[in-house]
Amino acid sequence: MSALGPEWVPDEQGIPHRNAARVILFDPRGRILLAIGHDRDEPERQWWFTIGGGLMEGESFQEGAVREMREETGIVLDPADLVGPVLYRDVLFDFLAVTARQEEWFFLARTTATTMDTSGWTDLERELIDGQKWWDLDELEREETRREVYPVGLAQRARRWREGWDGTIERVRER
Repeated sequence: MSALGPEWVPDEQGIPHRNAARVILFDPRGRILLAIGHDRDEPERQWWFTIGGGLMEGESFQEGAVREMREETGIVLDPADLVGPVLYRDVLFDFLAVTARQEEWFFLARTTATTMDTSGWTDLERELIDGQKWWDLDELEREETRREVYPVGLAQRARRWREGWDGTIERVRER
């Protein structure tokens, strides 16, 4: 088992791999919720990312997305509240001194709840997540020029999705 956790299973090349579900959550003002984190091996490097994470055994992508939202923010959604998937992202990245691969399915949701409750965080999340913020999309677009935001080009995509989803699943490969 790697430092990443038990849900990461070596693929045919021996690279830790997992499937994940993520939520692009809009508040009533059209802002999206992101978390900021760092790697303990590179504490000076921080990046913004969507709420979500790995699936538990037997869990659907929608079930995993709403569970992760509840655990990481305290915001309760129903799988029926999710739109999509709107984006599939296949990403190879370095984290915790491990090169890993994650296949992510992104869903859209809307909420009126904007207060965060992080009591459901794991020990690893408490160590490596530095905060959460509701982002105005113009502000986020500026932030994307200064700091890493994942998935790449999120502000532009979210601007389209805020008005409604056209049924197209975008596919992105990031290395």
